[in-house]
Amino acid sequence: MLQNNSKLKSLIDQLWNLFWSGGISNPLSAIEQITYLIFMKRLDDLDTKRERDAEFTGEPFESRFKGFYQLPGTTGEEGRVDKSTLRWEGFSHMPAEQMLLHVQTKVFPFLKDLSDEASPFARSMSNAVFLIPKPSLLLEAIKKIEAIFIEIERDASEGGGGHAFQDIQGDVYEMLLGEIASAGKNGQFRTPRHIIKLMADLVQPQLGQRVADPACGTAGFLLGAYQYVITDLARKKGAPLTTDEDGFERGSASAALTEDVKKILEKSFFGFDIDTTMVRLGLMNLMMHGIDTPQIDYKDTLSKSYEEESQYDIILANPPFTGNIDKGDINPSLQLPTTKTELLFVERIFRMLKMGGTAAVIIPQGVLFGSGKAFIDARKLIIEHAELKAVITLPSGVFKPYAGVSTAILIFTKGGETRQTWFYELKNDGYSLDDKRQKIGSSDLADVITQYKIREYAEETNDKKLQSFFVEKQDIVANEYDLSLSKYKEEIYEEAVYETPSAIFEKLNAIELNIQKELMELEGIIG
Repeated sequence: MLQNNSKLKSLIDQLWNLFWSGGISNPLSAIEQITYLIFMKRLDDLDTKRERDAEFTGEPFESRFKGFYQLPGTTGEEGRVDKSTLRWEGFSHMPAEQMLLHVQTKVFPFLKDLSDEASPFARSMSNAVFLIPKPSLLLEAIKKIEAIFIEIERDASEGGGGHAFQDIQGDVYEMLLGEIASAGKNGQFRTPRHIIKLMADLVQPQLGQRVADPACGTAGFLLGAYQYVITDLARKKGAPLTTDEDGFERGSASAALTEDVKKILEKSFFGFDIDTTMVRLGLMNLMMHGIDTPQIDYKDTLSKSYEEESQYDIILANPPFTGNIDKGDINPSLQLPTTKTELLFVERIFRMLKMGGTAAVIIPQGVLFGSGKAFIDARKLIIEHAELKAVITLPSGVFKPYAGVSTAILIFTKGGETRQTWFYELKNDGYSLDDKRQKIGSSDLADVITQYKIREYAEETNDKKLQSFFVEKQDIVANEYDLSLSKYKEEIYEEAVYETPSAIFEKLNAIELNIQKELMELEGIIG
């Protein structure tokens, strides 16, 4: 991960401190303003790259920055702006005061108008505000962002291309979250990228499938699914793949994307969130990675306003834990007798899936064994009305430094029949389990994917002393649908052999006699 790059971490710290000292001390406001700038930089970089790719392939391409932009509320020549001045390279070298005025009055309005008025991006940006107040702050922020991108490119180049598909905005966002956590702020936190990649590899989304996340945050899961599809297409074309730092294969978008594929992908990813800032960040995140019209909406999927059911082929999610919502706001289609969000989201995800659709969802381990009626009913729902394929327990430090809760991944297919469920204890995710979460080398990530894929054919799959094993449905039902791994795993105890008390006393006497002998010899020497 780029988080392990100390130089990059230092640059992010400096960027954060710039905004803090420049008067933007609210953490999410700072993140949002920084993201606008990164978005401007990435739009320019992506546009340039697409232009070069089009020249190489001969495919038609028209730059976003070709022609003129008419400023909102203006007519005629006075409000016409040459779009080439709205790209990063067009304004980032202006004098500070001229640049601030240009970005405030021309670049940012252009940014808000990137999509048509009916698009989720346009709706989410309608009340967005550019808050950077000082020319000096903008100038220094642009210098830092330039340095960050140079360092990212250097890291990617020296790492053998493993970061080619990294979520750049997400890396910056995650590092900023570290500052929020240390400041004691109540910020959001992202699912670690290697866990997202693991879940995408387990459910294997395919081109043309509709993928959703009902509480998407910065859209990390949607991006992970997009990257998996791109890699799968590149693999099928025989294009070269790289292996990233977590051992996952990755292909490049240029090797996989045709105009037809791009049109399909534009209609494949759907996200929802109740935080307008998260919606904006998620939209920009996907747009920075080549999805021009992402479908992320401001919506509470647990509320009465959400009515989509049986719409999606794949759901990848890490919904909010340990929250409660007002009983009167809960969508009446949700039948679980609870106001706990971690349980309601399990039912919501089940209802969002098409028949035959598959979900991979992170839940707190309390959901696996809670004895309340709603806990039991939630587990019963995905065992009796779906095929619960797997329960994968995660190490308790996966979400540090933001949270220390123990979690698990549930994988289930709506409409299938549960006959037996596969359990896997993921002990090592490749990172230290303290607050630093440093890369430590080997992990169970590749093994869990391999074992999941061959689980039906592996020998000794019912040996509950192993790291992975099956549990029959009737055993789960008999235990009130308990899904905790400890309920079924057989621990191996080695019998300790102790000496008899008389043998121990005999040895102690021998030691005492030896000490007395040595003391007598010592007295003889002294005397």
